[in-house]
Amino acid sequence: MGFIGAGNDVSELENEFDKARKLLSDLPTSLQTARDTLPIGVGFLLWGAPLQETMSIISKPHNRPAAVWLFAPRAPADLATWTQEIRQATDGATQIWIQVGTVAEAVAAVESAEPDVLVVQGTDAGGHGLSQGAGLIPLLPETIETVIKAAEQKQKATPLFVATGGIMTGSCFAAALAMGAHGATLGTRFLAAEEASIAPGYQNAVLRAKDGGASTVRSHVYDTLRGTTQWPKHYGGRGVINASYKDFENGMDLEQNKKLYDQAVKQGDEGWDEGSGRLTTYAGTGVGLVNKVQPAGEITAEVREEAVSILKRVSESVGGL
Repeated sequence: MGFIGAGNDVSELENEFDKARKLLSDLPTSLQTARDTLPIGVGFLLWGAPLQETMSIISKPHNRPAAVWLFAPRAPADLATWTQEIRQATDGATQIWIQVGTVAEAVAAVESAEPDVLVVQGTDAGGHGLSQGAGLIPLLPETIETVIKAAEQKQKATPLFVATGGIMTGSCFAAALAMGAHGATLGTRFLAAEEASIAPGYQNAVLRAKDGGASTVRSHVYDTLRGTTQWPKHYGGRGVINASYKDFENGMDLEQNKKLYDQAVKQGDEGWDEGSGRLTTYAGTGVGLVNKVQPAGEITAEVREEAVSILKRVSESVGGL
């Protein structure tokens, strides 16, 4: 299932819904769900998204999304408020997905909002995530175990778990399923989708990047240079290390660094040039596994089929022991 990234700005959300309905109507068979929702999701950044304006949009029957993904509240109580408003606006038809980055966040989210799905994000994720956290391998199983126990003790429903952060291939997906996830989401991999609405320079920078653990960094620098400073301070954005970041590390004055960044913006795609590029390339540590541009549907099928093949092979291998 694809998600519309509304983020903190819903000014184009009605248009995005219109596009989604048009794409669905072009399919040979209807994909309307049994609960009469659009089979897509919408994601919101709670630190900036306008609550009432959002509710007025998704409350329209023809706009009801199958899922709403909530992330980055300014205060934990915001999750409960948004969840209550969404369920009321859509008559409970829309599932609530809440993204968390620590075990404590997960437990608190279940207690306050009782989401249908917890999206568990490891620190390998590209773009914004908690500045301090764990990778997916230790984070996911501990989160699942702790949340299930807490839910059972308080007689609350246990959510489904979706893994995210560094998942690029079917082998990554299979590993997430083996650790207990019910599904997975990909972000960086879809930057190389034909349909991705990003600049060619950005996409080429993603394809060039290798060895993401060494070539990317989570930092506040890119937000500062881009002017996207509204994020809560405990979040940082993981991006490919470039001239802007290197100059920051070497002590360049912030005003001068921002001046050079603004000049790079005017250069268009050249602002991402290898070596001298200064523009932000948000990407996860698995970016080195992204090697070619493909249709989004092809990426999805490839990852799914590879995961199924790997799990089948492992099952047969273990069965033969």
